[in-house]
Amino acid sequence: MTRGTLEVLLVDASQLKNTDFIGKMDPYVVIQFGNQERKSTVARGEGKAPLWNEKFTFDVEYPDNVRDEHHQYKLNFTIMDKDRIYVRDVISLGVQNGTSEIRASTYRVVLHNKTYSGEIRIGVSFTCKDKTGDDKANYLGGWKQ
Repeated sequence: MTRGTLEVLLVDASQLKNTDFIGKMDPYVVIQFGNQERKSTVARGEGKAPLWNEKFTFDVEYPDNVRDEHHQYKLNFTIMDKDRIYVRDVISLGVQNGTSEIRASTYRVVLHNKTYSGEIRIGVSFTCKDKTGDDKANYLGGWKQ
């Protein structure tokens, strides 16, 4: 079993569907990874185009020989509704290379009825830790930097 840290950068969102009848909505995001949950700050009065620029970390345990898709390697973002992003590949590459990332990218926000409801921009990175819990990225030629 390999352990590591998944880091999520919640950048911003745009063109969100306004759910407030009076004034601008105050959106926030709930991010779920397995049984771990993190909440962003509330973007008060930012309406359809909130800006967060917040980082969140999640602890990851990754089996050494995984070949199947596993639902636990999925990030769920809830802003009025859900957007799911699978992170199995970024974790798998991080296990092989010590670290990996998906730079800030834009994803579509889709409601339950499959209608477009705006976009969210996030980035994801994974840093592998060895069996003792130390970051592999901090080692060079067997010596800790």
